[in-house]
Amino acid sequence: MPTRGPLASTRPARVAGERSFTALGIRAIADPIEPGLHIVATPIGNLGDVTLRALATLAAADAILAEDTRISSRLTSRYEITTPLIAYHEHNASQSRPRILERLSRGQALALISDAGTPLISDPGYKLVAEAVAAGISVTSLPGPSAALTALTLSGLPTDRFFFEGFLPHKSAARRERANALARIPATLIFYEAPTRLAESLADLATELGPRPAAVARELTKVFEETRRGDLAGLAAEYAAGAPPKGEIVIVVGPPSPEPVLAPDALDREILTALGALSVKDAAAAVAARTGLPRREVYGRTLQLAGERR
Repeated sequence: MPTRGPLASTRPARVAGERSFTALGIRAIADPIEPGLHIVATPIGNLGDVTLRALATLAAADAILAEDTRISSRLTSRYEITTPLIAYHEHNASQSRPRILERLSRGQALALISDAGTPLISDPGYKLVAEAVAAGISVTSLPGPSAALTALTLSGLPTDRFFFEGFLPHKSAARRERANALARIPATLIFYEAPTRLAESLADLATELGPRPAAVARELTKVFEETRRGDLAGLAAEYAAGAPPKGEIVIVVGPPSPEPVLAPDALDREILTALGALSVKDAAAAVAARTGLPRREVYGRTLQLAGERR
């Protein structure tokens, strides 16, 4: 007979309409949950990382809002959860949100999950939460796995202050511009990236951020989990030399060094030397990377010196 709650010790008879789940080989009845939106973190790879509270909530909910129901069905099938799955993703969010909010306003309990990890991180869930809060609907969050935090703890880089950027732009010019805007943030930086863009993104980060220590974490919690550590330029060269890696990827980059003190005449010498072999743009980037000074500041001075040389 099933137990009640997350693997409780009592064994009452099951009542019609009750929901259940299976964990550790034990069939458990899920206790009812309060009406409202329940944000549920799910595993980022290893299905064993799900919490008992998450399973109980998914089983007790009236429906589960999932990015890709095919992916989420692997989790619900594994734990024998029969709660209906409803697709909620960036392509249908604006049309689906009113219907979801209407169900919540009628007192239903809905669980929000992403394909992997903690919802709202690089997915459209935050808009649903914002509108639910504005409508006075109860919102509950169940903590759990996060690829960004898992990679951060594996990186060997400072963890006391970090900045999560998510995905960088696809095009190199826009990517470099965004990286430059992040250059002086006094924190470890965390990015998500696609395998096919990894080498190029690392190279662009190296150009804009300089020789910072970094780590690339891949396939976290899965069989082929891998973390490579080194400086940005070295990691870029490693990945450029081989085929694009497979799987989900997180890039972690160390914080900037303390603002360097460089006398104006010393900076000018650095710039003039670089201008002897490089264009204005490339000379400014090279000097900024070497000195750690903000690229915009170096670029402005490089333009000025190049004009004076004409």
